[in-house]
Amino acid sequence: MSKGFRTYLTTGGLILAASVYSACTSGGSQTETTNEASQSDFIDLFDGTSLSGWRGDTALWRVEDKAIVGEIRPGKELERNSFIIWEGGRPADFELIAEYRMSGQGNSGFNYRSEELADLPLALRGYQADIDAANTYTGQNYEERGRAILAFPGEQVRLPSVDGEISEYAIGNIWTAREKIDSLGNRDSLKQHIKQDDWNELRVVAKGNRLQHYINGVLMSDVTDDDEKNRKLEGLIGFQVHVGPPMKIAFRNIKLKNL
Repeated sequence: MSKGFRTYLTTGGLILAASVYSACTSGGSQTETTNEASQSDFIDLFDGTSLSGWRGDTALWRVEDKAIVGEIRPGKELERNSFIIWEGGRPADFELIAEYRMSGQGNSGFNYRSEELADLPLALRGYQADIDAANTYTGQNYEERGRAILAFPGEQVRLPSVDGEISEYAIGNIWTAREKIDSLGNRDSLKQHIKQDDWNELRVVAKGNRLQHYINGVLMSDVTDDDEKNRKLEGLIGFQVHVGPPMKIAFRNIKLKNL
């Protein structure tokens, strides 16, 4: 049984409460029970008024209504994915909580334990908590510019060590060396926990080689990365706008706690 924190939104602001998550069981979604706790261990990554502490393409990213907003406008489609990167450090073991709202079509996500590509500014390689407008992949673990899909929504997965190159195992945008351990619930049922065109809560817990993605308190994917050659234990964090159709993604109440 693992322990952590989640948020509750109230008229007065953000309240954090300690959470205890049920152990993974086949066929059932993973929800939380809560107790009171202090939010003092969390730090705010966004001041609500400016992009101070963040680095991104200002043609794509702005502050609007106390949120960081990324938008692809009609006729301004991207040639490659672009990120807004937090410049405050390289978190290793951490818990991140943020609210997001997506409109239009397309794809976004939160990258962590990532590296910026030397030849492609504002491009990241690393783990990603995926977000898409259709909620087909929201909550999955996708390794951007790396091993591709590590765990679909509803999967608990182990990644064993491999000897070959990434290209030998990343086939059809899926990491074929992955081992499914258990089910966290039916993908269609899990999708019902995600609100369309409204605010949702993203929560990522990265501790050691275990990576858990929650949406609105429901565990969507759970990865144990035993692939010592390819895994990362610390790195940059950032939010994504993805190539594709016009879309708009907003993030607010972004908080981080080192574990």
